[in-house]
Amino acid sequence: MSVELNHTIVAAHDKEASARFLADLLGLDVAPEYGPFTPVQMPNGVTLDYMETDDTISPQHYAFLVSEEDFDTIFSRIRTAGLTYWSDPHHEHTGEINHRHGGRGAYFDDPNGHRLEILTRPDTDEG
Repeated sequence: MSVELNHTIVAAHDKEASARFLADLLGLDVAPEYGPFTPVQMPNGVTLDYMETDDTISPQHYAFLVSEEDFDTIFSRIRTAGLTYWSDPHHEHTGEINHRHGGRGAYFDDPNGHRLEILTRPDTDEG
């Protein structure tokens, strides 16, 4: 049996701005809007489908596995944008990155409070 994640819905107060925020940082495109969604297409085929809401948003966590080179590029964009970043998901170590499993990782928030993460080695990696 083959099972793959195809898409997930991301709540946002401004779906266009939120999709653009993520796409610009990760160097991706915002796909054409369909129905109530503004999607950001990941290279592996998964889409994050932003949907607007006026309700309170419960922050979610979205982690993006990137290459070392892409980490440098994305991290540079995070710093250039003046975003606060952390080395940990609990936001205790501000202005630091982590080096788990011999890689690098950083956490930052999107405009809706979702906790985003870039990492170069998956947490399941024992190297």
